[in-house]
Amino acid sequence: MSDKPSVAIVILNWNGQALLEKFLPSVVNSTYTNLRIVVADNASTDHSVEYVKTNFPFIEIIQNAENEGFASGYNTVLKQVESDYYVLLNSDVEVTPDWIEPVIALMESEELIAAAQPKIRAYYSPELFEHAGAAGGFIDTYGYPFCRGRIFDTVEKDEGQYSRSSEIFWASGAALFIKSRYWKDAQGFDADFFAHMEEIDLCWRLKRQGLKIMYCADSTVFHVGGGTLETENPYKTYLNFRNNLFMLVKNLDADRCFYVIFMRFWLDLISLLKFASTGKFKHAMAISKAHRSFFSELRKNRGKRARSGSPFNDKGLYKKSIVWQYFVRGRKHFSDLPK
Repeated sequence: MSDKPSVAIVILNWNGQALLEKFLPSVVNSTYTNLRIVVADNASTDHSVEYVKTNFPFIEIIQNAENEGFASGYNTVLKQVESDYYVLLNSDVEVTPDWIEPVIALMESEELIAAAQPKIRAYYSPELFEHAGAAGGFIDTYGYPFCRGRIFDTVEKDEGQYSRSSEIFWASGAALFIKSRYWKDAQGFDADFFAHMEEIDLCWRLKRQGLKIMYCADSTVFHVGGGTLETENPYKTYLNFRNNLFMLVKNLDADRCFYVIFMRFWLDLISLLKFASTGKFKHAMAISKAHRSFFSELRKNRGKRARSGSPFNDKGLYKKSIVWQYFVRGRKHFSDLPK
C-alpha cells in the first residue's frame, strides 16, 4: 500500500480520438506511483472508447449517456471516482513524466490549499506560455480573468520570470488539481455553465471559504488549446460573456454586485461594437444573446449566491481595471501592472 495520496487523472473526452492518440501516451508515462487514469467519455460518436480499450486496457473508462458538456460531464463522472486528489486534464495536454509529484507535494504542505495548477506552456510554441492558464489565473475588479504570462491576446515567453510557486486566484481547467474533499464540499462545477469559466467560478467559491489556490512552478505541461471550441467560434464568445456575468452574480458581495455588473454592461457594449465594426457580427450577436440569457437566469443565479462565515481569501484579486491598464495605459505584461 502506497504512503502517497491517491491521485485520479480524469480526462473528459468527446469525439477526441485523434487527441487521445497523440497525448494519452505521455499521461500513461507519468511516474507518480499511486495513480489511476480515467477517460470520461461524453457520448462520443467516433471510435475514442474503442481506441482506449484496445491500446490501454488498464485505463478506466466511464461513459456518460449523453454529451453533458465540460461542467456537468465532470460532475457526473467524479461522483463515480474515489481518490484523495482529482486531476482534471484536457485531452489536448502533453505532460512530462514527473509532472504530478511537485504539485501534490505543494498541496500536501498545507491543509488550506484546495486546488492548484502547473505551469502551462503552448504545445506548438513551447517557449511561450499558453493562453488558458499560463502561470496562474488572476481576476480584476470588474471580473475580467487574466493570467501571469497572458493578458488578453499578449502571451509572454517563459524566461523564468514566474519560477516561484505562489497563490493565485484561479487554476486552469486544462490541468486542474483539486483535493477531492473540497470538490465534494463545493459540489463540483456549476453545471449551468456548460463550458468556459466554470473553473474560475469553482475557485472563487473555494476562496470564499478562506481556502487557497496555488500555482506550482516546478511542474510544466504543454497545452494545444481550442480543442473543443475554436477561438473564433461565436458560441465560445457567448459562453464566455454569459458565464462571466453568472459568476459575478454568484460570488460578488451584494454591496458591489450591482455596480460591477452595471460597469460590465458598458464594457461589454464596447466589445460588441468592436466586433461589429470589424465585421464579426455573429460575435456581436453572441454578446447580446449572453446578456439576454443572463437576465433570464438572474433569479436562479442569485439563489446560488455563495454564503460563508469564513473570511474571503482575496489573493490573486487585482483591485484595478485590467482593461484600463492594458488598452489605455499599454501595460501588456503582468510585471508592468501597478500593484
